[in-house]
Parts: sequence; structure tokens; C-alpha cells
Amino acid sequence: MKAAVSTKYGPPEVVSLEDVAKPTPGDDELLIKVRATTVNRTDCGYRAGRRLPIRLFSGLRRPKVAILGTEYSGEVVAVGADVTGFALGDRVCGYCEGTFGAHAEYMTIQAERLIARIPTDWTFEEAAPSTEGSHYALGMLRGAEVESGQDVLIYGATGAIGSAAVQLAKSLGANVTAVCGTQHVALVERLGADRVVDHETTDFTRDSQKYDLVLDAVGKSSFRRCRRLLKPRGIYISSEVGLFWHGPLLALITPLFRRRKLMFVIPKRDPEGTKYLKALIESGEFKPVVDRLYPLDQIVEAYRYVETGEKVGNVVITV
Repeated sequence: MKAAVSTKYGPPEVVSLEDVAKPTPGDDELLIKVRATTVNRTDCGYRAGRRLPIRLFSGLRRPKVAILGTEYSGEVVAVGADVTGFALGDRVCGYCEGTFGAHAEYMTIQAERLIARIPTDWTFEEAAPSTEGSHYALGMLRGAEVESGQDVLIYGATGAIGSAAVQLAKSLGANVTAVCGTQHVALVERLGADRVVDHETTDFTRDSQKYDLVLDAVGKSSFRRCRRLLKPRGIYISSEVGLFWHGPLLALITPLFRRRKLMFVIPKRDPEGTKYLKALIESGEFKPVVDRLYPLDQIVEAYRYVETGEKVGNVVITV
């Protein structure tokens, strides 16, 4: 089978399309014929290997996993002996960070992972980006214990995480203010935001409204700049660790003062969150934003585009 392979860390050019052996599912796994996948910030981080914490998981000198890809859509073509709940021909999408493997024509995945059936009126290209950005967004929202009626500001509302966070925060009943650039205001309004702030004409950090949660989905702001936006016990969360890893450090310090605090959310297995997200995907209530499509043999170009920081929503790879 064809797969996008990278056996060393580096720029997009370390990825090449190669012929590799088709995987065989274990007793607790599904074999998926991949129809579409994505390239996202997570894939870029693991491929580049610039940060030591990433290499502690992915391999210090060279990648332990040669085929990346954290999310996929496709068809079930084989079912392990111990797997129940799935059948041959099922159209599914899912999340596979850690095991990876979605940048290929076939992949295996444990049946207990986040796997959802694709709504009948969705294409594989629409379904593929359903799980990575939404997984991170929901983890942050649940970490902050967002409830119905609370006020949430989402900065970077057009990225994979931000566009998911807008929809998921609304599904939880929050009042959502979203921050984006001028040309994307209409898109973010369609996602369901109650109010949209154009950061090209307005300094969102000078907003007079106060929030229970400020979620920086692109990691380009800071707790210092956004602190004044928080209610007395408000929470600030960023998708990035910050300069000199100050994010995790402040996450340890700020709760000691029992007022406004920074929270650093580490993604983890969350059965209840997985169940909630799976239901939203299968019902069609959550729908990811797709920016561009590339064929698998142009995945290097897809990596280059993602790393410009200019993508809107998700970059999809057709397989």
C-alpha cells in the first residue's frame, strides 16, 4: 500500500510517499481503508520534533512511528475477533494520536478509541477532520467545566481547534464571543457565535465584557494580556505552552491565589467526553470547517501550507 513515511525529524521534505506492508488488525482492532485524512498542527509538531517533550514520546533520535496522521475517515474492511459494535462496510471517522497511521491507504485502530459513524449525507472529506481539533477543544472546555449560561471568549476562532470550540461551547449552552479576522466574520457567525470581534479593527483585550473562560485556540496571546477580560474566578487556557514553558508554570502558581487563573490542559482519555463528541458527530450537529484538499501524493505541499499559519479550519488529504 502507499503511505506518507518520515523516518527522521525535519521540514516537510522529510516526508515521502512509499510502498509499505498493509497492516493486519489484532483481535481488538479494526482495519480501515482510509478515504481521507488531515494534516494538522499535531502532525507538524511530531514530524519536526523540535521540542524535547515531543521526542520523549515519539523517539529521542528518530521517530518511533514512521507514518503520521491523527484522524481519518474510511470504511471498515476487517474486524478483530474480540470487536463488537462494528461491521464490514461501516463508514467511520476517528482519532488516533499516539498510534497514528492515518497518512496511508490502510490503517489499524483499537475499537475502544474515538470512532464515530459518518452521517449518511457527509462525504469522507467532510468527515475526516471531525475529531482532532474537536478533541482538543472539548478537553479545554471540559477542563474549565464550562456550563450553560457562562460567558466564553474564543480567540483564533477559524482554526481547527477554534472553529470546533465555537460549536462545542454553544452545544454546552455557553454564550460565545469569537475573535477572528475581517474576512472570516461571516464564517464564524455561521458556526454559531453569539458575537464576533474583528481583531483587525478592534483590540479584543480591551473588551468591556468579562468572561468565565478565555480560550486562546492558536496560542498567540497571553494570560497577562487577557487577564483583565476574566471574571473574578475566570480561567484562561491556551493551546500552546508559551515562551519558556511559562504556561504550565503559571498553571501551578495562579490557582494558589484563588482568583483569576491560567489552566494548562493536558489531553487525556475521557470516556464521557468521547461519548459526547461521538454523539455530536453522528447526529451531524458538529461539522468541521474544511479549508483545502490535497491528494496523498501532495502531502508535502499540505504540510507547507499548514505551517504558514494561514489555514482556516482543516486541511484534508484525499487517499
